[in-house]
Amino acid sequence: MANSSVDAKLKALDKYHTFNPRSDEITDHLFLKYDFFDPRDIVQVKYEMLRRVSLEKIPVTAAAALFGFSRVAFYQIQKRFEEIGIGGLLPLRRGPKSGHKLTAEVMDYLEGALTKDPLLRSTDLVDLLEKHFSIEVHPRSIERALIRHKKKFR
Repeated sequence: MANSSVDAKLKALDKYHTFNPRSDEITDHLFLKYDFFDPRDIVQVKYEMLRRVSLEKIPVTAAAALFGFSRVAFYQIQKRFEEIGIGGLLPLRRGPKSGHKLTAEVMDYLEGALTKDPLLRSTDLVDLLEKHFSIEVHPRSIERALIRHKKKFR
């Protein structure tokens, strides 16, 4: 593989959050021998691990070890694959799944404040939230949350 195409793939894996940070732990012979099998591609690694157990009937513990996973992780991956398909092999989104400070109650309060005074700036809303709810929120977080909130109710 040309060096520029390797760099491009690495950038793509990083962009789509599919880079396998433990690629050096893979000891499966296909990944070591053939360029087609890329140990840095977590989706490909998970799929090949599941395929090897399902079709080649290698033991789960052995497959998990070959592909850098625990036995428990294998079963979690297998369950998500059975429930969702190939999309289940994508890494789960990390971090909070929603705004833990900007709850529905807080958003309703902000909408009410903006209805009363449409000229309020995000910095004004920061002050209101601090006084009313005793929470600190960055002005840009409020702006993004208001945009998302408006899109829900269109």
